[in-house]
Amino acid sequence: MTEVTGIDHIYIAVSDFTRSESFYDLVLRDTLGFRKNSFTLGGDPHIHYYNRHFGYVLRPSRSANTHDSYAPGLHHLCLRVDSIADVAAVANQFRALGIEATDAKLYAEYAPDYWATFFTDPDGIRLEVTNYRQERRNRHDNW
Repeated sequence: MTEVTGIDHIYIAVSDFTRSESFYDLVLRDTLGFRKNSFTLGGDPHIHYYNRHFGYVLRPSRSANTHDSYAPGLHHLCLRVDSIADVAAVANQFRALGIEATDAKLYAEYAPDYWATFFTDPDGIRLEVTNYRQERRNRHDNW
């Protein structure tokens, strides 16, 4: 059996390329340390944010529909940072940059050490940043 070792890239279609680039510059590049490049594919501009683990790509949408988290498809995307302190720092930095993010908070109903902040991109895609919880560390280390 072949093992999947990670997510290589995630593509999202955005309704306003400039607005989304500004938002994701603040979130991914300026706060979470992703690098950025751009390219054209099939005549469409693309922006690629990437770190050592995966890429997150913006491309223009082909319809004016807004994202619906409860329709079939993506509900939300959760990014992981190392610690609870990192979740709090990210939430504070987002708010300082004008991004409406929730306070970092314990969600014990999810797991005893589950801390997160939640926010939404300009097209309504729900995003989350959580800590690297013990259960996830154990799963990784003792697979």
